[in-house]
Amino acid sequence: MNDRMTTPWAEYALTRFPEDPRDQLRAWDAADTYLLRHLAESGTSLSGSVVVVGDRWGALATALSEHRPTQITDSFLAQEATRANLARNGADADAVRLLTTRDTPPDRIDVLLVRVPKSLALLEDQLHRLAPGVHEGTVVVGTGMVKEIHTSTLNLFERILGPTRTSLAEKKARLIFCTPYPGAAREANPWPYSYQLPDGIGAVSGRTVTNHAGVFCADRLDLGTRFFLQHLPRSRGAERVVDLGCGNGVLGMAIALENPEAEVLFVDESYQAVASAEETYRANTEGSAEFRVGDGLTGVPAGSVDLVVNNPPFHSHQATTDTTAWRMFSGARRALRPGGELWVIGNRHLGYHLKLRRLFGNSELVAGDAKFVILRAVKK
Repeated sequence: MNDRMTTPWAEYALTRFPEDPRDQLRAWDAADTYLLRHLAESGTSLSGSVVVVGDRWGALATALSEHRPTQITDSFLAQEATRANLARNGADADAVRLLTTRDTPPDRIDVLLVRVPKSLALLEDQLHRLAPGVHEGTVVVGTGMVKEIHTSTLNLFERILGPTRTSLAEKKARLIFCTPYPGAAREANPWPYSYQLPDGIGAVSGRTVTNHAGVFCADRLDLGTRFFLQHLPRSRGAERVVDLGCGNGVLGMAIALENPEAEVLFVDESYQAVASAEETYRANTEGSAEFRVGDGLTGVPAGSVDLVVNNPPFHSHQATTDTTAWRMFSGARRALRPGGELWVIGNRHLGYHLKLRRLFGNSELVAGDAKFVILRAVKK
């Protein structure tokens, strides 16, 4: 696979994180190269404060590293990819200032480059947070594939920052041009969002959930989690439990409420998700818990966990892939003690039982309906 991105300035060797030679997905796409080409051809000055938002694997930050940009991302993996790609291309480790979506953005922004995220809510939240640093002379350019940019996307730029238009499409990518109007009145940032869980789902029934923007199903309980809550494993005594890919942490919180002696680790690669899980947990229980943004169970000692619950994603941005689920299952097998259990929910058609049998040598159907299955695998 070609792992070199060509820009008007140079070619850059780029990979996703963690690097996997079998991965056929590139670390950039036509939206990234379209934006970089526009910056070069338009003569945009990059001498001031350059902020790159939503850079998926560090392609934009790496190509612009000599201008010492600030990168803002919700993804731990994207941040690690940026570090690796900077090193791979001979850039200084401190050439890019790495911030997360939970950090305070720069006070002044002269060039704002936005890779449109899959989540419209995350875009809304980030534009609100960035708006105070934008001034009348700020150059604002968004980029995304045509299928990622909708009227609602443009409306957000227009409503929060100023008048907005789009470019012609090239290689199924499009640019967004926004002219900031800092004096415009704008509504308050609606994020984070809180809602009350429904009845009939065990210990978490009626509890209040806090969701930061970008977390899956941020305004309601998704059907898969609801089904899982009705069939959760029983935890007893001082067990070490992991809510892997925790999202807003409802699964781990339910286990903690059922078993106050359990020590629960909430882990996700999304900074927004872990912040949501911690706020939700702190508001509803006083049990022992740890909250970690990271790459799955990397760093968790082998054989140290009694139970892992997991609702794995099957998309990486717009691409459908089972890579994340496979890595989560493999990490769980390593972290579990002998006799420890992995409980997984997934869409029926994804065939997770086959992966679990390959890894664990067993897979048991706990419950299922027309759409979802809950599977249990035991480490021998």
